[in-house]
Amino acid sequence: MSPWRLAVLMDIEWPLSTGTARCLMPRNPRNAAPETHHSVFCLREFDSSKDLMMVQEQCCHNQLEELHCATGINLANEQDGCTTPYGDNASLEAMFVKRCCHCCLLGRAAQAQGQSCEYNLMVGYQCGLVFRACCVKGQETADFAPGDVGDLQETAKISEVKEEQEDPYLNDRCRGGGPCKQQCRDTGEEVVCSCFVGYQLLPDGVSCEDINECITGSHNCRLGENCINTVGSFRCQRESSCGTGYELTENNDCKDIDECESGIHNCLPDFICQNTLGSFRCRPKLQCKSGFIQDALGNCIDINECLSISAPCPVGQTCINTEGSYTCQKNVPNCGRGYHLNDEGTRCVDVDECSPPAEPCGPGHRCVNSPGSFRCECKAGYYFDGISRTCIDINECRRYPGRLCGHKCENTPGSYFCSCTVGFRLLADGRSCEDMNECNSSPCSQECANVYGSYQCYCRRGYQLSDVDGVTCEDIDECALPTGGHICSYRCINFPGSFQCSCPSSGYRLAPNGRNCQDIDECVTGIHNCSVNETCFNIQGGFRCLAFECPENYRRSADTLRQEKTDTVRCIKSCRPNDVTCVLDPVHTISHTVVSLPTFREFTRPEEIIFLRAITPAYPANHADIIFDITEGNLRDSFDIIKRYMDGMTVGVVRQVRPIVGPFHAVLKLEMNYVVGGVVSHRNVVNVHIFVSEYWF
Repeated sequence: MSPWRLAVLMDIEWPLSTGTARCLMPRNPRNAAPETHHSVFCLREFDSSKDLMMVQEQCCHNQLEELHCATGINLANEQDGCTTPYGDNASLEAMFVKRCCHCCLLGRAAQAQGQSCEYNLMVGYQCGLVFRACCVKGQETADFAPGDVGDLQETAKISEVKEEQEDPYLNDRCRGGGPCKQQCRDTGEEVVCSCFVGYQLLPDGVSCEDINECITGSHNCRLGENCINTVGSFRCQRESSCGTGYELTENNDCKDIDECESGIHNCLPDFICQNTLGSFRCRPKLQCKSGFIQDALGNCIDINECLSISAPCPVGQTCINTEGSYTCQKNVPNCGRGYHLNDEGTRCVDVDECSPPAEPCGPGHRCVNSPGSFRCECKAGYYFDGISRTCIDINECRRYPGRLCGHKCENTPGSYFCSCTVGFRLLADGRSCEDMNECNSSPCSQECANVYGSYQCYCRRGYQLSDVDGVTCEDIDECALPTGGHICSYRCINFPGSFQCSCPSSGYRLAPNGRNCQDIDECVTGIHNCSVNETCFNIQGGFRCLAFECPENYRRSADTLRQEKTDTVRCIKSCRPNDVTCVLDPVHTISHTVVSLPTFREFTRPEEIIFLRAITPAYPANHADIIFDITEGNLRDSFDIIKRYMDGMTVGVVRQVRPIVGPFHAVLKLEMNYVVGGVVSHRNVVNVHIFVSEYWF
């Protein structure tokens, strides 16, 4: 809600009729078919509106079903169909008419087929009555068909006998299911209720509930099976599946699948299928020669004896596989790295890698020979690389990151050195760095703050740091800043380092925050010039002296005396004795109120400014309506009034629908009419004096 809207709540006391419980039904409501569409209302005194609503709903449902059931029976008898005359088939009336029509058609169909008129399906008591009535009526019509010839008196007697013997279960208290939910039996002395198998009777002797055989233990599930309860019964389910190669029997047992007999195996034509528990085997028909083995496809493949037989050849010889067999071959010496064959070619001897002129470790490093290899003795700052077998410089900065230097580390051949980033200097240890205080050299025009490794310039309030050099402070023109709504409510005056707000010369004063303008309530401060007979009304930026006198046959409301200096004056009708004209005048109260509004800077949607509340239910039982209207003073249709229901009350909301630029003054005459049967029985008049200020605050 906008902070400039003023809600005026008018409590209007309407005469209400409350009394004993009754059910009201109008003769012919609007848009209803004659004698077929009715709206039923149930009224009763209750402590809460919730109880009253529940009673109304149940009463209306019952009455509507009884009223419209006859219409449904007439539809079935006239047109053999159930097309309702109402446009909205989803209404309660249409639903009840269609239900009774269907029940009647079922009864007529039973009579036409020669079936009993006692409908044994559980379709409800009301439907059963309609079924039997239409069925019996059809039999009576058939008995007196024009084609029959005979004595009318004898026919009447036969009809009486038929009527007496027509319904042998007329007094059966179990008709339509009786009070029982499932099975019913009338013993003559009492009605006995029972339940279907799998159900048990509840303590109320009428309702039934499902028996959980899994809890009571009345199931017959075996070991390894889980009992699962169902409505009216139960079922047994295995705890685990049978697995591959097995199938579940009807007895909940696992049976092996004979893949060979059923033909679901995948054995090739050269193989014979042999069934096993849970699977099968494929046995080959052919036999392979010595040195061969049969694969899964039935082919004979060579056996690698060099891999399958442990040490097939003697020491000093190598095994070589052949087709169906193998051979042994004498070994030839193969010297590894660092060795070579002797002159005789019988054994391997060491190679001296350090012999001159070779320098495998690089200049300045010592080479030491070892059997099959060599090693290098490197200087400080170098390490021996086993792959290249040379001395390589150690990169201390990479090997010990963050542990040698405080900031930056740079590697050198055999050593390293440290340096610092900008804003720091190297200490005497050659490794650590300390922060430099740049503010000692006064680099900023106003204030300087040293930060770790740098410095930061900042300005005093009312100044801002220059974007050009980042050290100079410039004055901020607060009055020119694009703040979205101005920094000052009215006018802004800039000066170096700050600004000052001002307000209109009269009617306003500067707020404590130094920016907003506050309206001066001249009526409260006593600086107005209203006379004794006038009432001071404060408005935005000023005041008005207004005198409201109650017209003839009206007097000021007593509550006005307790609310002096307020914005509302109320006059209540007070007729002289025997003044019939005054009594018949529907105007009950005449009120005057004052509303002060600003000139809205952004008017995008209607602004709600006045709320007229009527103390009466939003939907009264006597079908009274409340009509709100603006009768005078609505220049250029700048205002409108709508009806709303809030908290069970009827509220008239006056809205400003067009932008108004002040100063502007208008007097809106509002009427609240209490209409019963198209006649205004009660009226309240509210005169609203609207003052629109030339400012937005």
